[in-house]
Amino acid sequence: MIAALFVATGGCYFGLEGVDPWDEPRDARKYEGSDPVVAHPPCQRWGRYWSGGPSARVRRVKGDDGGCFASALTDVRCCGGVLEHPEASHAWAHFGLAKPPKAGGWVAAGDGIGWTCCVEQGHYGHRARKATWLYAVRTARPDLRWGPSKGERLDEGFHSSAERLAARAAGLTPVKRLSTAENIATPLEFRDLLLSLARSCP
Repeated sequence: MIAALFVATGGCYFGLEGVDPWDEPRDARKYEGSDPVVAHPPCQRWGRYWSGGPSARVRRVKGDDGGCFASALTDVRCCGGVLEHPEASHAWAHFGLAKPPKAGGWVAAGDGIGWTCCVEQGHYGHRARKATWLYAVRTARPDLRWGPSKGERLDEGFHSSAERLAARAAGLTPVKRLSTAENIATPLEFRDLLLSLARSCP
C-alpha cells in the first residue's frame, strides 16, 4: 500500500488499487501509518509568489501552510517515499535541504537522510515545462528525463501592463494560459513515476 498525502479530492490518486489517498477533508497531517508515501504538500506559501503576488490585497506569510510541509517531510523520512514541490520552493532552504541542480540528477539532500533532484513534468505529460523538485528517502534513484522539456510557453513575458497593452494594440494575440486546475494537476505518467519510486522502498 502507498499513502498518497495532500492530494486533490477525487483526483488522479483516487480509485487506484494499492493507493490510500489523503485529501484535504481527511487531513494528511493526521497520517500515522507506516506505508511508503507520495506527498504533494501545498506550495502556495512556499513558491515564488508566496506573498500572494503584486496584486494581492493581503500580504501572506512565507511558509504559513499550517504545518503541511513539515508533516509531509516527517512522513517521508519515517516511512520512505517521495515528496514533490515546485522548483525554487523556499521550503528546501527553510528545512535545510540542498538545492538540486537544474540540469537534473540525484544529489544528497544535505540532511544525511534523503536525496533530491529537479525534473520537469513536461517530460511526463504536462502542457507546461513545470520544473519540480523531488525529495526521496529509501527509494530507487533511477535516471529520469533530465533537462529542459518541450512544454508550451504559457507566459507572454510582459514586464508591465503598458507592455501588454502595446502588444495588444499591435495585434498580438493573447497567449492562452493554463487554468489553476490545469497548472497544479499531476499528469498520470508523472503520478505513476512517483508511485513507482514509493513502491521501490524496501
